[in-house]
Amino acid sequence: MLYWLTELSDGGDFFNLFRYITFRAGGAFLTALTFGFIFGLPLINVLRRTQGKGQPIRTDGPEGHFIKAGTPTMGGLLIVGALTTSTLLWARLDNPYVWMVLFVTLAFAAIGFADDYAKVSKQTTNGVSGRVRILLGLLIAAIAGFWAAQYHPVGLTNQLAVPVFKDVLINLGLLFVPFSILVIVGAANAVNLTDGLDGLAIMPVMIAAGTFGIIAYFVGRVDFSESLGLHYVPDSGEILVFCAGLIGGGLGFLWYNAPPAAVFMGDTGSLALGGALGAIAVATKHEIVLAIVGGLFVVEALSVIVQVLYFKRTGKRVFLMAPIHHHYEKKGWAEPQIVIRFWIISLILAMIGLATLKVR
Repeated sequence: MLYWLTELSDGGDFFNLFRYITFRAGGAFLTALTFGFIFGLPLINVLRRTQGKGQPIRTDGPEGHFIKAGTPTMGGLLIVGALTTSTLLWARLDNPYVWMVLFVTLAFAAIGFADDYAKVSKQTTNGVSGRVRILLGLLIAAIAGFWAAQYHPVGLTNQLAVPVFKDVLINLGLLFVPFSILVIVGAANAVNLTDGLDGLAIMPVMIAAGTFGIIAYFVGRVDFSESLGLHYVPDSGEILVFCAGLIGGGLGFLWYNAPPAAVFMGDTGSLALGGALGAIAVATKHEIVLAIVGGLFVVEALSVIVQVLYFKRTGKRVFLMAPIHHHYEKKGWAEPQIVIRFWIISLILAMIGLATLKVR
């Protein structure tokens, strides 16, 4: 919204700064961070009063989690509120990709909120049925995939870009929307599965958002995309503002979510943030790179799939408990040890993802 202050500029004054995406991204970051610090504690107090016993703890989960009983959930409202406010304030509101990513974020947040509400109100670990969640997620992702396809440049419409091999494009045709559904819904649920320890999910999400903010800025500029051999996606650079807001809001949340957590993000946050990452990857034509940058989320999801399939087939378990972070808890690793090591892995994967932009 503040972009329109450029109408007051004569080309060389303060208002001219609002033309620059990097300046507005900085503003979005600071706005979201401030939002988190101002509203974090009041929100936690409200959630604690209204939820009573807080998020139900699984009886079959790691024993160390029982001490977390009474911790409120739905902390994702803080992140989503911060990034939405900062995006609406600092991004160009005539940009279709901004609205597409916001739509996915808020829609998945609504699903997560309904799920969290059902759990705390009924004091059960079972919220909205899995079938309803999946069906709604598929619908949201289908809309987003079709939406993105309408604004991608002609040469990239319905195409899958392959990293490293810059000249390789795979024409998905009518399969582009189903592929987008896989990316967005997969990312949303993978982040949801990762959110099992204090601070575990939010830092890798912020690292991925920072990485994709850089990618969006590069592919949204014709000079950078040409010099790096990337596919130019006009107007996608504005997504950097959204990513900056996500990082600011994430840091504000982490202040209260660091062990021991004063609040959990819940499905409200994890589904929204995962869906946002998937939508950004689809918008910037870097879906495969998301599998690299978000490799931690992929491994967490695969550990659950492998565990379930192998148990159904043999009656035995591959991991002591899935998702895989619980496996390491069962092996005796301390929670902060698991969280920080997983953060390090996420940072390494982000560097690998960025490296694919430089290989010619």
